[in-house]
Amino acid sequence: MEKISINNYLKNNLVTLDGAMGTELEKYDVKTNDSLWSANALINHLDKIKQVHQSYFNAGADITITDTYQANIEAFENRGYSHVQALEFIQNGINVAKEARNKTNINGLVAGCIGPYGAYLADGSEYTGNYQLSDKSYFNFHYEKIKTIIETGVDLISIDTIPNFKEIKFLGKLMDQKFPNTPYWISLSIKNPAYLADGTPISQVVNWINKQTTASGIGINCTPIPNITPALKNINPLTNLPLIVYPNPGDKYNPTTKTWTTSNHNYSFEKLVPEWITLGAKVIGGCCRTTPADIKLIHKIIQTKKVPLKGLF
Repeated sequence: MEKISINNYLKNNLVTLDGAMGTELEKYDVKTNDSLWSANALINHLDKIKQVHQSYFNAGADITITDTYQANIEAFENRGYSHVQALEFIQNGINVAKEARNKTNINGLVAGCIGPYGAYLADGSEYTGNYQLSDKSYFNFHYEKIKTIIETGVDLISIDTIPNFKEIKFLGKLMDQKFPNTPYWISLSIKNPAYLADGTPISQVVNWINKQTTASGIGINCTPIPNITPALKNINPLTNLPLIVYPNPGDKYNPTTKTWTTSNHNYSFEKLVPEWITLGAKVIGGCCRTTPADIKLIHKIIQTKKVPLKGLF
C-alpha cells in the first residue's frame, strides 16, 4: 500500500488499534521483568507473540503494532547475542505480525514499532525524557533498526512513547530524510495534558511535527485514560493530522521491578471513545495493561459510528 493510501486511510476512517503486548505475553508465562521486556519473546516465543496479534485482530483491530518496542540492537548485544542475531530478532517480530494478519485479517495493517532511547535504559525514562544524546548517538541507536523494519516489510511505522523533544525532532527528520516513502506517526509520552514528559509544551511539539512533510499522524500513548480527553482538546485545534490515542488504564509501573500495580479503573469506554472521536481521534486502541476485551469493546463502539472504510483494499 502506497504512502498516500495510508495517509488517506488514517484521515478518512475511524480505525481500531490493538492493545498491550507485554502484559498479554505475561499471561502466556513469557518473562518481561528485565531490560528486554516484551522483546524477550522474540528470542524463543514467536508463537506467543503470534497468538497475541491474532487475539487483537480477532477482537476487531484494524492495525497491530509489532513487538519491537524494546527490541533494540544494543539491548540484544548486551545480553550476549551477535549483531546479526539482533537484526534477526527484529525481523522475526515483523514477520510474525504479518503471519498473524494474514491468518486473521487480510485487510489489517502492520505498524512497525520504534520505541524511545529511554526504553532501552529500562529505568522508566520513557516516562520522564530525562536523557540527552547527540544526533550522532541517536542515529547509531535508531537508524539500523528502522531500516531493518522497513526493509522486512510493514505498512507504516509507529514511533511510540517518545518523551523527549530532541528525540522527536531527530526521529521526524530521520524519517523525512531517509525514509520519505514510509508513512509514520509519532506518539507522545506526556507529563500531563499540556506538556511532554520532558516538560516541553505540547503545543510546541505539535507545531514542529506539523512542519514535517511526511508525518502521517500525531499520537498520545501509555498515559492514563483520564489524560486523553484534555490532551486531545489541546492538540486538535493545532493540527490537521490524524490523531492516534492508545492509553493505559492508569495502573502504576515500577521501573525497578519492571512490574505493574493495578489501580481503580474508573472510566467508561462507552462514554470516552465517542468523546475522543469528536475531539479528532481517528485511531483508537490501548497500551500497557489493556486487553483484547478492551479492543473488542472499542471496535464495537467505533462500528456504531457507521463510518465506512473507503475502499482502499
